[in-house]
Amino acid sequence: MEPVLDLAGIGFGPSNLALAIAVEEHALPVRARFFERQPCFGWHRGMLLEDATMQVSFLKDLVTLRNPTSGFSFLCYLRDRGRLIDFVNHKNLFPLRKEFHDYFEWAAERVGHHVSYGAEVSQVRAVDDGFEFTAAGQQVRTRNLVLATGLEANLPDGIEPSDRIWHNKDLLTRVDTLKDPRQVVVVGAGQSAAEAVAFFHDRFPQAEVHGVFARYGYSPADDSSFANRIFDPAAVDDFYAAPEEVKRRLMGYHANTNYGVVDGDLIEELYRRVYREKVVGRQRLLLHNTSKLTDVTTDGKCVVESLADGGRLPIDADVIVYATGYRPANPLRLLGDLAGHCERDDIGRLKVTRDYRVVTDDGLRGGIYLQGGTEHTHGITSSLLSNTAVRVGEILDSVLRRVAQQQAEPKLQAVK
Repeated sequence: MEPVLDLAGIGFGPSNLALAIAVEEHALPVRARFFERQPCFGWHRGMLLEDATMQVSFLKDLVTLRNPTSGFSFLCYLRDRGRLIDFVNHKNLFPLRKEFHDYFEWAAERVGHHVSYGAEVSQVRAVDDGFEFTAAGQQVRTRNLVLATGLEANLPDGIEPSDRIWHNKDLLTRVDTLKDPRQVVVVGAGQSAAEAVAFFHDRFPQAEVHGVFARYGYSPADDSSFANRIFDPAAVDDFYAAPEEVKRRLMGYHANTNYGVVDGDLIEELYRRVYREKVVGRQRLLLHNTSKLTDVTTDGKCVVESLADGGRLPIDADVIVYATGYRPANPLRLLGDLAGHCERDDIGRLKVTRDYRVVTDDGLRGGIYLQGGTEHTHGITSSLLSNTAVRVGEILDSVLRRVAQQQAEPKLQAVK
């Protein structure tokens, strides 16, 4: 068996990629390994639309807010790709999503020696100084786990994926299976839904594209300077220390910075298209507000039902795309029975310390850290890129403090 790791990262999306970089840059050696079940790095590949841009500044990359001098910054990536001056002249804080994914891949390749791809983690057990598990047919032992198991596609109750029913995460990976569709339905009112509507409207000029949402219209994201302070690292401290009622208020006040909202330019573009089609007399972009999709069958038949007057419009859709968001994957699922050692609050949520460590009983000596799934304790940036660079620095510092304490314990016992 290999030497005991200081930390094992489960999952290798942007969060644990940023942690791997922090390990690489640390002044002292850190024994770390990351395990990813995918065969290579990938992040929302199904929504890497050619003209889609990031909703966060490039300065909120994998490293800059933690270490502005890092060689893993987005600016260093641009220099390496020969586009630094071009990007500066572009005068834009928000890169293309495809470009940022390429940045992630560039960084992941540079820390690839820390990662095992195609490695499903199973059979996690507690041992004296931490955990032991199986990955890619080998036994791994670690003092600490950092779980970054990402998000799961959210579909409405009763809706099952099929050849004609997709979640938007599969948009680009499945769109080539469509042959001259006549009717396309997109459900949802957020950024991904609006992007999917625009994408289908461009891609299939003969198709009618139906956007279905309960709101009266797409709502713009609040990206104003003061509202954006909710994404500041200091806001995590404020949120963590706040009473539960204040936490609920903050999430409600600032939900429109991230959830179910659309970039203003895209809203205006979709409105222009609708108006233009009214003028020319051929309307194929049809936005059904204050409506819901009902009577959905696996072969694409459905009904758009008005929430206002109960009116019903049957549609025989070639594809129905649900852009209905994501929910955090259960980070403790792979722990099996060990999850019973993790403490929960009065309504069943995990108790988490300020350094993102799950509170456990005395049955576990190892630390379990979460990247994601901590909105109830740490606020809106729990699963977002905005605070990733700072968060991984805090987690690494905490892990190394715990490792130092664990290594000192036998010495203290020996003195006794």
